[in-house]
Amino acid sequence: MFNEGKFDSIITEYKKQFIQSQWPKEKFKWEAVKCFQDNWDINADDFIEMLKKSLAKTENLLSSKNNFPKDTIINLAKVYPNEVCKMFIELFDESKNIYERISTFKENSEALFKKSEETDNRHYQTENAITIYLWLRYPDKYYIYKFSDVVAVSNELESNYIFKRGEFSNNIENFFKFYDEICSKLQSDNELKNILSSVITDTCYPDPELKTLTIDIGYFISRYYSNENDSDILVNEWEPIDYSPKLSIEDWENLLNDSNIFDENSLKVMKCIKDCGGIASCTQLSNLYGETANFYNITSSTLAKRIVKKTGCPKPASIKNNKWWPVLYLGRLAEKNEEGSFIWKLRDELSEALNKVDLSYIDKKNSTDFSLNQNKKYTKEDFLKDVYISEEKYDKLVTVLKRKKNIILQGAPGVGKTFLAKRLAYSIMGEKDDERVKFIQFHQNYSYEDFVMGYKPIKEGFELKYGIFYNFCQKATKNPDKDYFFIIDEINRGNLSKIFGELLMLIEADYRDEKATLAYTGSDFSVPKNLHIIGMMNIADRSLAMIDYALRRRFSFFDIEPAFDSDGFSNYKKEFSNNTFDRLIKKIKELNTEITQDKSLGKGFCIGHSYFCNAKECTEDWMKDIVEFDIFPMLSEYWFDDEVNLNKWKDILYGVFE
Repeated sequence: MFNEGKFDSIITEYKKQFIQSQWPKEKFKWEAVKCFQDNWDINADDFIEMLKKSLAKTENLLSSKNNFPKDTIINLAKVYPNEVCKMFIELFDESKNIYERISTFKENSEALFKKSEETDNRHYQTENAITIYLWLRYPDKYYIYKFSDVVAVSNELESNYIFKRGEFSNNIENFFKFYDEICSKLQSDNELKNILSSVITDTCYPDPELKTLTIDIGYFISRYYSNENDSDILVNEWEPIDYSPKLSIEDWENLLNDSNIFDENSLKVMKCIKDCGGIASCTQLSNLYGETANFYNITSSTLAKRIVKKTGCPKPASIKNNKWWPVLYLGRLAEKNEEGSFIWKLRDELSEALNKVDLSYIDKKNSTDFSLNQNKKYTKEDFLKDVYISEEKYDKLVTVLKRKKNIILQGAPGVGKTFLAKRLAYSIMGEKDDERVKFIQFHQNYSYEDFVMGYKPIKEGFELKYGIFYNFCQKATKNPDKDYFFIIDEINRGNLSKIFGELLMLIEADYRDEKATLAYTGSDFSVPKNLHIIGMMNIADRSLAMIDYALRRRFSFFDIEPAFDSDGFSNYKKEFSNNTFDRLIKKIKELNTEITQDKSLGKGFCIGHSYFCNAKECTEDWMKDIVEFDIFPMLSEYWFDDEVNLNKWKDILYGVFE
């Protein structure tokens, strides 16, 4: 049983958002089922290839930043094909108890994993992953189980079902009963069924029993209506829980005093994180202390490798997933309203050692970081020197932004959109004044309450809090003769209509300074003419929803492309006078040509030039790190189903260094 009145109001909102917002983001669920149904054949001659094809559309379900069940089960199948095949046969045997099947699959995964030579530290075959397999195989019978999600849904709908950590069999039993009740209610909603049938295509499973729709509604409730997930998943869940470099405070202190290990850049990173309380994201560090986010990432990775080589301490088990940082930090997903997507925390022993080392001589400021040199003049000429685009393109960009007031910089990964956005603002202002520039990053949980205003809990109840955009508009209104710039990274990751609310009209150029009534206060509000909005979006991110039409009308879209052939990058390359670097850039350009010609990709997936910029020294280790930790992970995602092509380019790029 659950609160049907509350459920009905949620479904009403779900229907409103479904076609415009929900379906573009979540269509992959129905496509994943269709792909699995089309390819699954337990008797296939090539079990591994069949398994890969069956799971080809599950990237958003069985792969994430720190969860890799798909890759792991495929790798296990490569080593133990017969055993993994038997595991799936037993899992899909409907004559057996479901709880036993799930437990057996998990236990067998563990056993095989221990026998394998996998470098990761977990097999990731959790109840969540295993129920995904069951749902893919029997989409008219099963749902996807995730403890945090079902708890959030249960609490939000005030159900009488009880879910407790560690009580798997009871949880699963209650989960299926609970979701069956929800599904039954949906099956009587003809309007909802018609909405779903109107968007289902040949690439989607038709979902006649509405089981997948039930899963999606559960996800909708847990992500957009409930705070349970935030507290259950994100808060204090530091990883990896089962790895330690086994270095004492004294060990760390000795390393910190060894300039061959902790060079100047490494000490700068340590000091920056320490001054942030020992916890920060690369994005936060970049915004506070300059340099790019990638600087903190690569510096940490190369430092960790030096430490492992020096001390012989255990290697992080997840090296194959490009994670050397566990040597130095614990990590977790960023919470709502935190800058960046992933947070690092200094290991306790390292943090204690830093307390004993004098870092006062280390300058956190980046000489090229304009955020720390406020009110220094910054001209068009400075922009063209720093950013590798032509004068003609710059003039066009400025003209469009001043006319439209809102612009979105779109392009491939690593083309320098963030770098460009801030310097574009400086060049228009004529000075490096960060008081007039605000930088934020959207994510799926970002809301109107964060952006404009909303009630937030306090000890005695709730208090109206003004959001970041509201406050910045007020600031710009008080200084009408000066330009202000609001920069939004990953703008297409948020539910834009929901975030902007009634301000969607007010941001239009023709409606600037026009007043509208705010929903929470009933007061008048306007977006000033001197405020410009610069959004950024990575058009290679296939997991994201398309920008809705309402927003497309209010923004101009400006393409930012790789600039390897620009005069600026050519001069930058000449300064290195490094033959290996020249060869590498040549191969990257050839790679981009192939990516552009690939019908499943296109120019929006090309490799950007910014990966290779801002280096003070062109070393082979630096170049190898970019290839290993930036380029290869993207190629693995691009060509996850084309191992031949992926390996070809690995050989080509590694061959540059031979």
